[in-house]
Amino acid sequence: MRISDEDLQKLHHKAAIANLSLTEYITKCGLGKQIFVIDDLDEVIRQQKAIGRNLNQLTTLCNMDKVDCVNLQQLTDEYVKLNQTLTELLDRKRWAA
Repeated sequence: MRISDEDLQKLHHKAAIANLSLTEYITKCGLGKQIFVIDDLDEVIRQQKAIGRNLNQLTTLCNMDKVDCVNLQQLTDEYVKLNQTLTELLDRKRWAA
C-alpha cells in the first residue's frame, strides 16, 4: 500500500485520538466499523460506582434487618439520568476520530 507522508500523519493522528494503534484504526475503518471516542467519561464512571456502593450498602442493611423501609426513589432517579446520558452518547453513532 502506498500513502503520502501527509496522509500517513493524519492517520497516525486519528488513531491516537481513538486510542488505537495505526493497524487497529485502519482495520476498523476498512471494515466499516464505527469508532467511538468518548472524552471525560471519568465523572460518569465515578457516579456509577457511587450508585453501586450505595445499593450494596442498602442491600447489606436490609439483609441485617437494620432497615425496615427504604426509599430508593432519589437513587433510582439519578441512576436513570446516568443511564440516559450513556445511552445518548452511544446513540450518536458518529465518527469521532
